[in-house]
Amino acid sequence: MPMSELQDGSVSANPLKVFGYRDFLYLWASTGFMTVANALRILVSLQWLYEATGSATQLGLLGVVQLLQLPVALYGGMLADRINRKMLMVVCQFAAAAMLIVITVLAFTELLKPWHIFVVTGLSGIVAMLGVGARPAMLPRVIPRYLLPHAVTVQVATRQVAMVGVPLIFWQVFERFGASVGFTVAASCAVLSTIAPGLIRASGSPDTASATTRVSEAFKEGFWFIMRHRLLPGLYLLDIGVVIVSFYRELFPVFADQLYGLGAEGTGLLSSADAVGGIIGTFLVFSLNKVGRKGLIVLVSTFVYAIFLIAFGLNTSFALGLVVIAVLGLTDAISMTMRQSVVQLTTPDRLLGRASSAHSFAAMGANHIGHIEVGVMAGLIGAGATMVFGGAASILVVSAIWFCLPGVRKYDQNGLEPQR
Repeated sequence: MPMSELQDGSVSANPLKVFGYRDFLYLWASTGFMTVANALRILVSLQWLYEATGSATQLGLLGVVQLLQLPVALYGGMLADRINRKMLMVVCQFAAAAMLIVITVLAFTELLKPWHIFVVTGLSGIVAMLGVGARPAMLPRVIPRYLLPHAVTVQVATRQVAMVGVPLIFWQVFERFGASVGFTVAASCAVLSTIAPGLIRASGSPDTASATTRVSEAFKEGFWFIMRHRLLPGLYLLDIGVVIVSFYRELFPVFADQLYGLGAEGTGLLSSADAVGGIIGTFLVFSLNKVGRKGLIVLVSTFVYAIFLIAFGLNTSFALGLVVIAVLGLTDAISMTMRQSVVQLTTPDRLLGRASSAHSFAAMGANHIGHIEVGVMAGLIGAGATMVFGGAASILVVSAIWFCLPGVRKYDQNGLEPQR
């Protein structure tokens, strides 16, 4: 039966009321449509910006705009613990859809300029950050606790499936019809994502104590929970350290051009190969869910990821490059899914919004800084050398976490929970 978890890991005598798995399907649909909308918006924006400016540095600078959004993520996590989570999802996703409609109109009227891409990316990101904690915080309310790792895996698998299809859609739509139609498809998916959360019957209301806690106290409570946790700081540091030096996805237009001399076709196929690998990795996670040593799995998969980053940088064959990218997607999916599962399994419901937003803060912050770092370095030393450097640095990060924070590799889900 569905259960809610107290801070000490025990089961509440009054579990949250959940109306079967139909609610999970609504949550899954909302997440899926928004994933497609965001992925397509990013691909169309990046390709249009690169073709309009011819500058890898411009793509890197787009990460600066996204980096400025990060403080909002922490506030968004607090909101997910203080106000109705379903309403927060609806409002934020509706605002994101509105931003996509604006940029679609600009593209159709041929008024789209590079600065529009920066502005809409910034505004859309701020809205997304406000709702970043709501979706993961709703998950334990629509699925039994013992199925949480599987639920996380399904959500990650959905993202990976979308990331196979979206690049192919992008490739065909962008080359045949241009950016305007690409933005139209993205906007349509964003609108659909606002409907599903309203159909969820499980309560989105916050815990009474969390709703009445002062903002400063809520921040402090979440901060100290994370800092005293045996696993979360290490997992967040691992994500930050590796992604900052290896973030490659939003720079596929640069890699397709510099490494293989290709345009939108190369961007689309590289993105699809990455997602195919992610799907395979996600299915592997289903078989690994019974393995208690999830921290060890995270470290091993990240180490393999680092090795293949070096291989990607040294390779000059497009066919082999697709294989290497698929392996990168596979190992990244395993690591990401396991990290998310650990957050869900070791965090009480009333703190889940803040813990999830801290995870997103670390991941997205690393993504945006990595976007800047990899974009600038690719412009200075070339795309291949940048990936070789990123792989070597990632090996050092994994080694540091392994030896300096042994709690991560020793964590056993089937044993004692980490002290909180």
